[in-house]
Order: sequence, then C-alpha cells, then structure tokens
Amino acid sequence: MHSPDLTQDHIARLCELFPGCVTEAKGEDGAVRLAVDFDLLRQELSGTLVEGPQERYQLNWPGKREALLTANAPIAKTLRPCREESVDFDSTTNLFIEGDNLDALKLLQESYLGKVKLIYIDPPYNTGKDFIYRDDFAVTRDEYLLRSNQVDAKGNRLALNAESNGRLHSDWLSMMYSRLRLARNLLSDDGAIFISINHKELANLRRLTDEIFGEDNLLCLFAWRTDGNFDNQAKFKYCHEYVVAYGKNEASFLHPLVVDPSTPPDSKLFRPEIRNTIVKNGPKNPASEVTLPAGFPASAESFEIRSRSDSWPHLRDDVQVSNSKTVRPLRAYSGWSSKDLLDAFIQNQCHEILDAKGQPTVFELTPTGAIEAVKIRGQPSHVISVLAGFGGPQKATADLSEIQIPFDDYPKPVGLIKYIASMIRGADFISLDFFAGSATTAEAILQLNASDGGARRFFLVQLPETCQPTTDAFRAGYKTIAEIGKDRIRRAGKRLLQSGALKDVGFRVLKVDASNLAEVHYAPDAVNQGALEGFTDNIKPGRTAEDLLFQVMLDWGVDLTLPIARQTIQGRDVLFVDSNALAACFDASGRIDDAFAKELATHRPLRAVFRDAGFADSAAKINVEQIFKLLSPSTEVKCL
Repeated sequence: MHSPDLTQDHIARLCELFPGCVTEAKGEDGAVRLAVDFDLLRQELSGTLVEGPQERYQLNWPGKREALLTANAPIAKTLRPCREESVDFDSTTNLFIEGDNLDALKLLQESYLGKVKLIYIDPPYNTGKDFIYRDDFAVTRDEYLLRSNQVDAKGNRLALNAESNGRLHSDWLSMMYSRLRLARNLLSDDGAIFISINHKELANLRRLTDEIFGEDNLLCLFAWRTDGNFDNQAKFKYCHEYVVAYGKNEASFLHPLVVDPSTPPDSKLFRPEIRNTIVKNGPKNPASEVTLPAGFPASAESFEIRSRSDSWPHLRDDVQVSNSKTVRPLRAYSGWSSKDLLDAFIQNQCHEILDAKGQPTVFELTPTGAIEAVKIRGQPSHVISVLAGFGGPQKATADLSEIQIPFDDYPKPVGLIKYIASMIRGADFISLDFFAGSATTAEAILQLNASDGGARRFFLVQLPETCQPTTDAFRAGYKTIAEIGKDRIRRAGKRLLQSGALKDVGFRVLKVDASNLAEVHYAPDAVNQGALEGFTDNIKPGRTAEDLLFQVMLDWGVDLTLPIARQTIQGRDVLFVDSNALAACFDASGRIDDAFAKELATHRPLRAVFRDAGFADSAAKINVEQIFKLLSPSTEVKCL
C-alpha cells in the first residue's frame, strides 16, 4: 500500500540512456540497491574533464575519464570517396572505411544511429605484439605509477601498494571503452555485438561490456575451439578462445534460427513437432489443480482412465475420451511446467496459441493421463556455447592462400563469422566490423548472401597500418593492412560472382580525412589586408564535388551507400543521391541563377545543397531559396 518508488523508476529510465552511470550503493538500511553515479553522469554531460572521488562499485583505471571525454568529443573530419579503389562504386551498398576506427565511428553516428544489426570485432588481444592500436598497452612501471597518482613527479610514493598489473591493461581498456560506447549507439534494439578475445583480457572485457551494454544484456559467452598443434607438452595448453556476445536489448533479440553445425542429422531438433509432458513436480513447480474442459484434445481416438491419486498427475475425475476429445470436464492435480501457457490454451477454446518463441502450440491428454505440449516447430533454433568445427587461424590462413592473399596476423576463419552472422534474424541488415584486418567479415557476409539469396551489407573500418618488411604481405607488394583487406574482398567477390549466386560484391572506399571546409583560427586583429584573399573560398583546395557531397551526406545523416547519379542542368553539374533524397550543385563560378533553380526545383528533392561561391551575390542566394519555397516547399536548402 505504498505509492510507486519514483526514484527507482527514474534510475531505470536513466539506465536506458546511460547504463554506465547506474551502479550499486548501500542505502540507509544497509541494503545494496541501484544508484546513480553522479560523477560519471556529470562527465557524460560535460565537455571538460570532471573529477570525482566518491567510492563505488565499478571498473576503474587511470585514463577512464579521458576515454569518456574522447568518446564524446566532436571531431572536424569527414569521409572522402575513393572511386579508383572501390568496386561498383555507383551501385554497391557496402562500405570500406580506411582510417582510425574511433574517427569512423563518430562520423557514422548521424547516418546509422540505431541501424546496425550485427557488430563483430576482433580487437587487439594485448599480447605484446606491436600493433598500430598499441596492442602492447604496457607502459613502463614508472610511467604507470605517475599517471595513476601512486607517485608524484619526483618519484615519492603516494600509495601504500602499487597495482602490479594495472599498467598492462589501462591503455587497452581506454582504447576499447571509447570505441565500444560509440558502437553501442549504432546498434538497433534487436541487434547484437560479438567480440573475439582470449583469456588474458576476458575478465576486463566482461566488466567493460557489462558497464557499457548492461550485464542483463549478455547473450552468451562462447568458447571457440581453435585448431593447432595441441599434442606438444605444456603445463596448460590453451585450445580455445572466447566470443563475448551482448544484445542492445536482450529482450528484443530474437531466437537465432540456426542449428549448431555439429548437431547430428538424426537429432530431435529436426523433427517437425516438439512433444513434451508438462507434468513437473518440484520446489519450483508447486502442485495446483487445473480443470480441463469437455472437448479438450487427446492424443488417441478413444480411451478411459479411472480417477487416481497414486501417480502424477492425480486425476480427481474419471476420464472418457471419444473422437480424440474428452467427453466431460476433468480435474487434474500436479506441478506444471507450462501452466500459464496451458491456461491460455484453455481460455482460447482449446485452439492453437503461440509460445514465447512464436511456435504454434496445442495441448493433448495422453492415454497415461499425462498432459503434453505439442509445438509445431518452425525453423529450428539451437545455438550452444561451444563453437567447434570451424577451425582456427591456421585454417583461415590456408583459406586466404587459396585466393593468394598473404596475411601473417592470425585471421579468423570465414565459417566462424558466417555462423555468427546467421544468428541474426533476417537477410537484409547492416553488419559492422571496425577492426577489419584481412576483411574476414566481408567474405563471410558475401558467402552467407550467396547461400540464401540475402541482401546483407558489410561496413568495414581498417586503419592503413603499415605492413612490416619481414612479412609475406609486404613481400607480395601490400603496403598496408587496409590494402590486404580490400584486395581480399575483390578476389573473394570475383570467385562468388563466377558461381552466379551474387549480384553485389562491390564496396565503396571512403577515407577518413580532415574536413573539406577551410580552417580559420585568426582573431580579427591578427589578420592583415593581404591575407584576406585567402578567405574568399571556404573550401580547401583540391576537394572535389564528391568530397563535398559525402560531407553533406554525413552532416544530414543520409545513408552513405545510396546510389549517386550525375546530371547536367542549365550547363551545371548536379549530383543526385537516390533520385531525389539529395540534390547537390557545387558550382563555384557564381552562375547559379533563377532559371537553374526553377529547373532543379521541378525534381522536388528532399534536400538541396549549394556552395556559397556558386551565387553571384547575396540577392541571388536569397532568390534561389525563395524559388524553392514556392516551387518545392518540402525541400530543405543548405549552403556550404
């Protein structure tokens, strides 16, 4: 008889926006309950570094607040198209983004917020190898002690016990924290992220992802059985790694319509129906009485059972079945495993209902007196936590050799990623891999589309990390890891095209670069008359119309894979995105006039964009805006 606890309700809603800001704290009664970490919340809403010493249950490390600030800070960058490195640039719906994945994730926020259904990443494992992402995130002991405030600048100890292993993890955690926070924003409500990791960082990754995604959204901790030489002597030989899977919202993530490939063909999973008794006694299933109405279905044409109390279920009335239905009501007493579902079936006049998985379900009384749930199985769903039979890095390297791609850095097997992607419902969704490496994810998506005719899309992000001179890739002529990934997609796509099973094996290459707009940092009193000429054009030299187009698409949140067409109107080039989603004219000669605007307005684009230098004067610019208001009032007009 109390009013609702509004504080806890507010905290629950806050948790949806900022799950990392909800932690545990002791109340006045000593009980541990959910509470808001106001220090962290202030950091979420602040553009500067916020300090906060309050003690709480959380994962913390030197640099965490800087990582949060880094994730939230804006950047003045863009994505520039590169046609010469792309395949089917004008028609493909796939992306290959070359550049720092932190920048790329920020740039994708507007266009793909909540639109990505699958994220798979294979981040650096922090094993000591020198990655460009600083895979060996170990700093010197002295550096770590200073940064974590355990010693002062003169080397005097500030804390009693130095953390002996924190220096091996802090930078790695900072790197992952900012990227995973941005990645979560891109996931759809029914989407999921899968992260490959080994045992050395598993514990930290789990705590990190619990904070970012919420521990209730953990889908599964998979153990991936790798291949390799396991018969040599060792104290403990690791023959598996892990794949950590989280949903954006676990309740919205649908059952995967896939069966573990190691399942034998004669498994009951492949039977058309599932038949199980619901008689189940135990502490979690206290006995209760249910009344089966006359006409309740039976599994045999006719039979009779006398009332009984010596076996389960207890039958408190005699049973008579005719024409596969009970003749009169029957009271049965037992513990039940699906009582709510049985009640719903009875309330539905004993007609078919759907269970939690959406499977058509009926109930039947058997000649033994048991009640069975009979479910018509749709496409089977059976994913187990051990991923076996996909091979390991050795098999993946051998597969790459078949298409003459050298890669020395422990690639993942295509079959593994293909199986993970098949766990996502539907055949038309966006998959993202922002540690693309050799582009295994792209080939897995292409193969999956080839097998079922799907239209899944891949978005890859890879830094142009330099190939070391000692590697096979460098000797084969590849200068960067990004080049390896792009060439792998070309070769794999060509092979799939020859089979005739696919249409889109292309990808648009976009490269992270500084903004197309000129940077002006001078105060008025620091500018002289001679420098003013340099400010007449606000676009950097060398930037093309397509460069400007993609920056506008990013700013407006337009899908970066939409088809682009070029037309000439009144002697001026106009770029049309997806017919009329966006029209762009970046003419800089001051020749955009009323006649041009009137003809362009007849296309009724949703958005229209021009360069400021395209207008002879302010009056011409105002006239064009008014023409659109009159002839195409729904068009949003913008000038660079």
